[in-house]
Amino acid sequence: MNKTINERELRNASAAGLREVRRGHTIIGTRKGDPIDELRPIHPRRFASTAVIAEAVSRASRVDAVRFRNDVEGTIDQSVDG
Repeated sequence: MNKTINERELRNASAAGLREVRRGHTIIGTRKGDPIDELRPIHPRRFASTAVIAEAVSRASRVDAVRFRNDVEGTIDQSVDG
């Protein structure tokens, strides 16, 4: 959800504005009606550990590569002319 606010209001209510950003909102700051800046939350990167990935792969179904390739080639028109 975006909210537009002029820079004076943002300066005078900066704590309230930052609380909104922490809740996931984006605030567009304006000067004389023109957008000049943007405050938005930064979403942390999420990484899976090697152990988690290895465990997921160990439970995954096995794929017959030849059969998969034949299915793809039989389904997709790979001609240049389409």
